[in-house]
Amino acid sequence: MIRFLYNLFFPLALIVILPRYLVRMFRRGDYRRDFGQRFARYSPDLQQRFESGTWLWVHAVSVGELLIALKLLDELHRRRPEWKFVVSSTTSTAHALALAQQKDWWVPVYTPVDFGPVVRRALGCVRPRAVILTESEMWPNFVWTAADRKIPVVLINARVSPRSARRYRRFAPILRPITSLLGAVGLQEKEHAGLWKHLGIAAERLHITGSVKYDPTVGGEPARDLQPVLAAFGLTRDEPVLLAGSTHEGEEELLADALNILRRDFPSARLLIAPRHVERTADIMSRLAGKNLRVMRRTAEPDSSPPDILLLDTTGELRDWYFCADAVFIGKSLSGSGGQNPVEAILAGRPVLFGPRMENFASLRDALCTTGGAIEIRDAATLSAETAQLWSDPQKAAQLVAAANLALLPHRGATERTANLVEEVVMGSDSAASRV
Repeated sequence: MIRFLYNLFFPLALIVILPRYLVRMFRRGDYRRDFGQRFARYSPDLQQRFESGTWLWVHAVSVGELLIALKLLDELHRRRPEWKFVVSSTTSTAHALALAQQKDWWVPVYTPVDFGPVVRRALGCVRPRAVILTESEMWPNFVWTAADRKIPVVLINARVSPRSARRYRRFAPILRPITSLLGAVGLQEKEHAGLWKHLGIAAERLHITGSVKYDPTVGGEPARDLQPVLAAFGLTRDEPVLLAGSTHEGEEELLADALNILRRDFPSARLLIAPRHVERTADIMSRLAGKNLRVMRRTAEPDSSPPDILLLDTTGELRDWYFCADAVFIGKSLSGSGGQNPVEAILAGRPVLFGPRMENFASLRDALCTTGGAIEIRDAATLSAETAQLWSDPQKAAQLVAAANLALLPHRGATERTANLVEEVVMGSDSAASRV
């Protein structure tokens, strides 16, 4: 009945949300590229590739999930070089990043629209041996169709925010026809096991793997040195840099205020801002116009006058930019809600500050605060004051980074355990991942 109702109302819902979705795609740009893949229309070259080899389908909705998937894929490829992977993503930014990083053993595609005929065509074309979903992305028809075709489905790095957990429990009767079809679930934390059992997953299918995202043992590709980019804009390494990663609306103005305060003690201080959505860049430039600060885009042509604020209006570079910073503010934690992932900044060896709204990373936030691995700020004044202390006391900054790395220790080896879990499902072998 749930499946019948979903397929009855989904096309209607799609028509309602389509205009807003198309506007968002247009703003983010490059929406025409591979657009047909959203309807399982693949090029002849892709179809020919799908006809040979053992393929696994890995779904990663956006950039964050894609980075998790790529870490896992590197480990699986090391173990099983004969396996090939289809990596699907929903957003154009994630797809563009995947296209830039693709290898000869994995191909990026857009996620097919979750409409029965489209999903059947997509899975029929790829014929994957298994489907791997990341974090919490479970499209009903995608899961149902895979189950119909006896394709095992694994959910890795399962993450549930407190808000999502409440919704999951409230709508558990509706979700169980989907979640009960998952062959295995890799949990970030043991505390979430009760929720997944409530959603109909037997204990033997639940595994404690830790978070691939937080795993400090796997760093992926070496970081690109972006100091020459700063040098081209006239910024030297001697000038202290505050980097704000994945900012949301309203935070950029607060950061500009913090920079003006910081400059009372650090006149040469600079601010790098990486907005979560680069299509907001023009709006951010407008909002910062009255802050008496020179603002430039990273994609602009450098001139003889260095900027006070450099807007990083590119995608896929944020991890590399962290290495250019002397302190990092985590976006969506002050004026936004939920926060963004602080792990890449920690692994880059940079002291981390964030606001009180880190609900999406509540467990990690609590661990960081317990170990003294991060500083929670409230506004521009506290951000500038705490940053100034870190810049004035390098030993304190180093202690903060060391404590932050302690908070990541429970996730050490998560990538290996998750790869074990995938291998168990695909090959039927024993897994080294801990069961609940």
